[in-house]
Amino acid sequence: MHLYREFPPHPRLAGLVACLWSSHAVPGGAPLRHRVLPDNCIDILWQDRAPAGFVAGMMSRPHRVEVLQPVLTVAVRFLPGAARAFFGMPLHLLQDGHPGLTELWPPHEAEALAAALWEREQTLAQRLATIERALLARLQRHAVDRGERLVRAAVGLIESSGGALRVEELAQSLGVSRQHLALQFRERVGLNAKTFAMVCRFRRASSALRGVQGAPVDWAGLAGECGYYDQSHLIHEFRQFAGETPQAFALGRVPAP
Repeated sequence: MHLYREFPPHPRLAGLVACLWSSHAVPGGAPLRHRVLPDNCIDILWQDRAPAGFVAGMMSRPHRVEVLQPVLTVAVRFLPGAARAFFGMPLHLLQDGHPGLTELWPPHEAEALAAALWEREQTLAQRLATIERALLARLQRHAVDRGERLVRAAVGLIESSGGALRVEELAQSLGVSRQHLALQFRERVGLNAKTFAMVCRFRRASSALRGVQGAPVDWAGLAGECGYYDQSHLIHEFRQFAGETPQAFALGRVPAP
């Protein structure tokens, strides 16, 4: 059994947080296995089996999870480019990593939050409210600067183009040099702008394929609609972000490790 749920954030977090979420995984006769795909977001997860919490940095490749014992997870997922408000460090250092929260926040702060979440029985709503209070407290110490405004604008333009906007065109439209944008984007988002755009295209294509269910697919047409140069680029990026071809992805089978 695997029960996954998403919840809207506190109104004061709505521009920074995509959602709070929970997962209750209870393996049956065999381990539960699932694949997490790049989504251009950073998450913090707290588990009853890992109380102190850990961060899932921006992903440039798929991550496979195997659950051997029951585990309850509560988490927050930040909007693209928004996690920097809660971490005082360059976010590219977290790419494809899962560092403990005590390594990124003052240890006493991370440990106090873990204690508030797990040292007594409480409802899911109470745990999520505890996370929101901790995030709001950190947000009070954050000031939006010019670099953050630049990166948020860049993220919005890339997403609105479906990942089709070239970095040179993006920098020109924002009135900054390509080098300045590249540095700010990498540090404040966690991926470089080119990879971020690639993930946008991949998410668009993978979403289209989830509804196929074995029906014939116009692969060249799908590639063009999702901003790829041709079908070979579609295949290449699916291998990078899903670990398999788009044809295999459409069948819905999780590839073997």
